[in-house]
Amino acid sequence: MKLNNIDIRILHELQANADQTNLALAEKVGLSAPACLKRVQRLKKEGIINRVVAILSTDAIKQRLNMVVEVKMKSDNQRMSKEFIQTIARVSEVKQCYQVTGEVDFVLIVNVADIFEYEAFCEKVLYQHSNMHKFTTLVSMRCTKFDTSQHDLN
Repeated sequence: MKLNNIDIRILHELQANADQTNLALAEKVGLSAPACLKRVQRLKKEGIINRVVAILSTDAIKQRLNMVVEVKMKSDNQRMSKEFIQTIARVSEVKQCYQVTGEVDFVLIVNVADIFEYEAFCEKVLYQHSNMHKFTTLVSMRCTKFDTSQHDLN
């Protein structure tokens, strides 16, 4: 789907605040409310808008640990990589998974309550995968930037 300037403006506005009313959004992008609603529905139907979520304040809720986990596999085996990806997709502690190039094969963002929950995650997931060679854990001390927006949508 080719995005035009109005679509792009809608997407930028929704990335900044998806909780705004359709009327407010329509005013910001220069459309009537019904036309704006149709555009948003089309963007969702076409898969441009994947989902709308609430991002919770870490200051307002119980703090959890974010671990950045670099995973190196024993061999570059496509079937085993797919198995690992499928396993990771089912694990609630893993919030993001990136298959990467370089020294490691995967980078995971793992969210746990404490080091004991992380140890249980390692036992249950990482150590159980037969192609996992080694992993390195980086403990996030604080998040200094968190931005879910996509720019340069042209």
